[in-house]
Amino acid sequence: MSSHRLSKKGRYIAWATTGVVVAAGAGIAAQTSMAASVWPAQKTYTGRAFDTCTAPSLAAMKAWNTKFYGAAAVYIGGKNRGCAQPNLTKSWVKSVNSTGWKLIPLYVGAQPPCQKSANPERFTASTAASVGASNAKDAVAKASALGMKAGSPIYLNMESYDITDKACNDATLTYVRSFTKTLRNATYRSGLYGFSSSSAKAIATASNKTDLPGNLWYALWDKKNTTTTDWPWSPAQYTNHSRGHQYMVNSKETRGGYTITVDRNAWDAPVAIIG
Repeated sequence: MSSHRLSKKGRYIAWATTGVVVAAGAGIAAQTSMAASVWPAQKTYTGRAFDTCTAPSLAAMKAWNTKFYGAAAVYIGGKNRGCAQPNLTKSWVKSVNSTGWKLIPLYVGAQPPCQKSANPERFTASTAASVGASNAKDAVAKASALGMKAGSPIYLNMESYDITDKACNDATLTYVRSFTKTLRNATYRSGLYGFSSSSAKAIATASNKTDLPGNLWYALWDKKNTTTTDWPWSPAQYTNHSRGHQYMVNSKETRGGYTITVDRNAWDAPVAIIG
């Protein structure tokens, strides 16, 4: 696995130790509590998407435009982002979009205090709200600078942590709520990438749904290209084009002479509005 998240071994250990539990929960509408009265129409993509640590070159993206994938996730910022992004510029975004690619903005924000990793930015119970707000403001600035307009989603990358640690989980939910609320105040849609056994589960099973992300991208490496048949929670949750599923990692693929190691995703959720 590329270095933008935990190592492959570390991620599998974290996934296995928490266990995959199917849990029912109350439904949550995608974006029911937004600050803006009028929002740009959501741009939705349904199909396969890939994510990889460093945004590929424009030549590679053109070569990979074979219709197998229709969208690509790009890491727009965050102190915990693991790779340099020499290709990720406003002109690259515009050019890639003009060839038909849809883009999924991903922000690697601060991580929970109980997380067992070496991420340089963490929050604590006392700083969760303020760090969440500052991270979201930075995410909006980064997205805007790349030409990703208001109404676009930004997906917060939340790695695996012990959600049974109540103090840690409460701090994480505070951080996520602050990040989400700040995004919405700037008219950007909110999303979260996390594990079905931990960070995504914490969002899906939270009893208080206030200011939680409206789109959920769950990591469940079962190699099933679906956002429905293996959805781990109540089918009433995250309906109406609000789900992404990372179903396979470390897939080394060659298209048009360019070899890239990617993670595969089934996608039925918002993508960036480019302009």
